[in-house]
Amino acid sequence: MKSIGTHGRGRRWRFGTAAAVAALSIALVGTACSTDVDETTQEVTNVQGEKLNLTADQQRIVPAKDEAIAATVPQAIRDRGTLLIGQGSGAGNPPFTFPATDDDRVWIGDEVDIATLVAGVLGLKPEFKRASWEGLFLGIDSGSSDVGFSNITVTEDRKDIYDFATYRTDVLSVIVPADSTLKFGGYEDLSGKTIAVSSGTNQEKILVGYADRLKAEGKPSITIKNYQDITGTWSALASRQIDGYFGPNPINAFHDAQVRGTPQETKLVGEVSGAGEDLTGLIAATTKKGNPLINPVRAAINKVIQSGEYQKVLQRWNLQNEAVKTSELNPQGLPRTSS
Repeated sequence: MKSIGTHGRGRRWRFGTAAAVAALSIALVGTACSTDVDETTQEVTNVQGEKLNLTADQQRIVPAKDEAIAATVPQAIRDRGTLLIGQGSGAGNPPFTFPATDDDRVWIGDEVDIATLVAGVLGLKPEFKRASWEGLFLGIDSGSSDVGFSNITVTEDRKDIYDFATYRTDVLSVIVPADSTLKFGGYEDLSGKTIAVSSGTNQEKILVGYADRLKAEGKPSITIKNYQDITGTWSALASRQIDGYFGPNPINAFHDAQVRGTPQETKLVGEVSGAGEDLTGLIAATTKKGNPLINPVRAAINKVIQSGEYQKVLQRWNLQNEAVKTSELNPQGLPRTSS
């Protein structure tokens, strides 16, 4: 197995102790009480030592309209003046998409910021469509969303019905309780373990593949658990109902920082590419197959990469190690499921 690397904490975030306790209440209780969280949740810093604003007042970067790129947007969308952006984070998945600490009607995160960059270049107002993970793709299919920005991995199966413009690499990791002896350097390390994964994701596909390989080798397989949302997963991890969670490294690293110094403390024990063993996984803006919008979306991503605005967004959310040098159209993705 070709892994990206194994180390103790993954991407580093820093929280003050008071902030960790307050943020933990969000992770365990859910978003309904987020407007009651103490302002100490704003005392979050990234690896540059910059305080991370988690309030509704985001002051996002909005690039100037690029007339040439904007002219290639389908006429119906130009006439409407808005870009309908699908996001499938359910109750919220920091740092991708999640409710602000002082107003749970306003959602924030790196996926919101990157989509806002693209909309700015296209001269459109971003309009976000929140949904479940499954609902995200239904929205793209039906046309109620123009494009998805929701940590969507390029896969060969998905390329049959969607087009992709990449904007980030896809890194997965395993997160476990801080006192766990579990290591993750290869699929063999998960033998006999109970591991949670989000349903319908490429992470689930990879984990099922691991389980099948272990069965074929006559070894104890993996007991795979699915929870309705990430809140349920963190509750199960804290109560030791599961040995670990296999998911996007940024989500795991953010949670690891939230609970550091609390009884629910965790650690990251290894990473792997979201495209499996032999490819670099890629996250991409996603449109319905054949939608000409994908070309100006890709051009807009490349525009903000060249301007440096893209790098500022990733640095803010501590995702600079997942930056791409250029946006690709429909690159090779996670291999198809064997039939």
